[in-house]
Amino acid sequence: MLKLLQQSRMHQALCLKTLLLLSFGGYVFSQDQCTKASVSTCDDCIKSGPACAWCQELNFTKPGEQEAVRCDTRTVLLGKGCLETNIVSPRSNHKKDKDRPLSGGQHQKDPVQIQPQEITLELRPGHPFTFEFKFQRAEGYPVDLYYLMDLSYSMGDDLKNVKNLGIQLLNKLKSITGHARIGFGSFVDKTLLPFTDTNEEKLKKPCPPKEKDCQPAFGFQHVLNLTEDAELFTTMVSKQNISGNLDTPEGSLDAIMQAVTCVDQIGWGNSTRLLVLATDAGFHMAGDGKLAGILEPNKETCQLDGNMYSKSNIWDYPSVGQIARKLEKQNIQPIFAVTENVADVYTELSKLIPKSAVGVLSADSSNVVNLIVEAYNKLSSSVIMTHDVLPEDITVKYASDCETGDKKETCNGVTIGKKVTFNITVKAESCIDTKSFNIGPMGFRERLKVNVKTRCKCECDNRMSLHEHCNNRGSVICGTCRCQGGFLGQRCECSLGEKDEATLKAQCRKDNGTECEGRGECECGVCKCHLTEGGQYYYGSHCECDNEHCEKYQNKLCGGNGNCRCGVCECFEDFEGSACQCRKSNDACTTSGSDCHGRGKCVCNQCVCMREYKGPKCEKCHTCQLPCQKSGSCIECLAFGTGSFAKNCSKSCSHLQHEMNEKLINNDCRVKDHEGCWMFFSMTEKDGFDKYSVKILKERECPEGPNVAAIVGGSLAAVALIGFLLLLIIKGFIYVKDLKEWRNFEKEKQRSQWAKGDNPLFQKATTTVANPAFTGDS
Repeated sequence: MLKLLQQSRMHQALCLKTLLLLSFGGYVFSQDQCTKASVSTCDDCIKSGPACAWCQELNFTKPGEQEAVRCDTRTVLLGKGCLETNIVSPRSNHKKDKDRPLSGGQHQKDPVQIQPQEITLELRPGHPFTFEFKFQRAEGYPVDLYYLMDLSYSMGDDLKNVKNLGIQLLNKLKSITGHARIGFGSFVDKTLLPFTDTNEEKLKKPCPPKEKDCQPAFGFQHVLNLTEDAELFTTMVSKQNISGNLDTPEGSLDAIMQAVTCVDQIGWGNSTRLLVLATDAGFHMAGDGKLAGILEPNKETCQLDGNMYSKSNIWDYPSVGQIARKLEKQNIQPIFAVTENVADVYTELSKLIPKSAVGVLSADSSNVVNLIVEAYNKLSSSVIMTHDVLPEDITVKYASDCETGDKKETCNGVTIGKKVTFNITVKAESCIDTKSFNIGPMGFRERLKVNVKTRCKCECDNRMSLHEHCNNRGSVICGTCRCQGGFLGQRCECSLGEKDEATLKAQCRKDNGTECEGRGECECGVCKCHLTEGGQYYYGSHCECDNEHCEKYQNKLCGGNGNCRCGVCECFEDFEGSACQCRKSNDACTTSGSDCHGRGKCVCNQCVCMREYKGPKCEKCHTCQLPCQKSGSCIECLAFGTGSFAKNCSKSCSHLQHEMNEKLINNDCRVKDHEGCWMFFSMTEKDGFDKYSVKILKERECPEGPNVAAIVGGSLAAVALIGFLLLLIIKGFIYVKDLKEWRNFEKEKQRSQWAKGDNPLFQKATTTVANPAFTGDS
């Protein structure tokens, strides 16, 4: 029982402490460790992490000690003797630039529903800062309601009732808020196939023939600006006629986008903005325009020309995401007044649009006034905190004192006059320039402007004149010396002379690395090393060595059997190993003539094998292969005194110990010599690497020489036979040709029909000569 009472008191104390911290700006100091990297100034330290603080005491550092020791958590610095007054650690704070009080339940012309209205935060990067934001619904806050109606043919009965609801609806809203305005717009769909019949007569009158009052097909038209004149609303709506289209879904999203973006044309004011969408059909969305050949996406801008949507047949329908984003940006709360057949569709749509409501219309919209009033009460009683696009590296979180909200940024059931408090936590992850963003309840025009600055500079007790702490050669900045030109060092004790500062500092960097390995101060080109944690100094030309960080064995440095020198154990005479963990011995490593077969080192009485060798004494190599082909030249010169190594055989082949044999039990290798003869030998590996004992078969297998007589005789016989065959073939061709010619001659002879007494070569005379003086008388 006593234990439970103690726990209860501890819990109460913790809650009280948290509330006090929140009421004073919500600053909670982190006790995390300070991770330092390359810190040399106070500003570097502050930027290293939210838990880092800087000690500005003059003599806080020891001679040769890095200034980085000034940077640590507040607790560590206090433990090192730094006074609280000398610890520099910028805290987050805030200032209320505009803080008008809430209006309460009084009727006012310009009511105030949020407090404060503008705030400036100075944030330490990494530190979350929490402040209070108050909201109170004011009585008499004005309401703007834009009634957006589907005028497709199926909504004919609904239009008749809407023509008479202006006065009733305004009176209802004014009874709640005191100030209300109402406007009107209508829509059908894009006037392109397949959405609308594009026949010229049908475009002029898309309604059935029996319908006399029918207006031409259209996408969206703005009919009446927001007004308090109910009579004007009735007059303008009474002039509206029904229209029509082909498919069931309508251009609802097109109409919403224009109603939201045309702020000046519609006359949206500084008020609670409501957009009522009345329809009995679903809606087309982004991508559906491709059915009509529309490929250009919706540009999310107002495009009214003479109160008609001019881009209806040029731009695609907007997406649900575009609609949700624009509604939130303009603080317009949609009320979907739909018939029961599409209520499920718009309920799902409402889930994607914050601060929206769905109401089911009766068949003729006679219940639309009560539906709108109920939706307005539901929307206005729900407070959802939101913000516009945040600057990079800024995060915002919300927590309300309301118990009805299902989310930390939501509070439901907020009635007029009820005050709700939100604890808003803002965090900057890094150092940034001054940035601004807005926070406020969704659906309301009022916004809190948040200006964010970051505190990344130290505010120290600086002494700008020459100071004796710096040998009168520099001034004191946050406890460290800022030297005049020509001097450097922790106390400005070093004169540059002919060398510049960069050259001197380069001498302190090993392999162009960190100055003095981060373990010392570079003074006049020489590293002055710091003390180690064990109280000894680092050493070496770049402070790279210490005697405290060698390998341990049984929790002892160098196993207690050696000395640590610059990170390496130097073992006593009888010990060895990286941590001097074992006595010197090679009993378990010894083989015939050598340790580990000459293929490893004996460390701590165990063989550490090299290459691919394994086994307790490095006797095995499962992946090694006998170098038969590689040894062929050596085998030839050793056994037969021939080959490329013959002149220098003993030197080139000293790794092989050979003997000649009449027979071989294991015929492991077979290699050809330079004459093409096969040499047979076996190889046995000896201790060490690439050393072998070789047994060589005395006799080689050489191929038999060629039978010259048989080859020559056979060749001549073959040539003679081929020549004889060629002659026979040629003779055969000539005989066949002659025989063919003789037969042709016989055929020609048979066709000739000559007379026996005629000479076939005789030709009769063809010229006759006459003597004109001859008379024929003898």
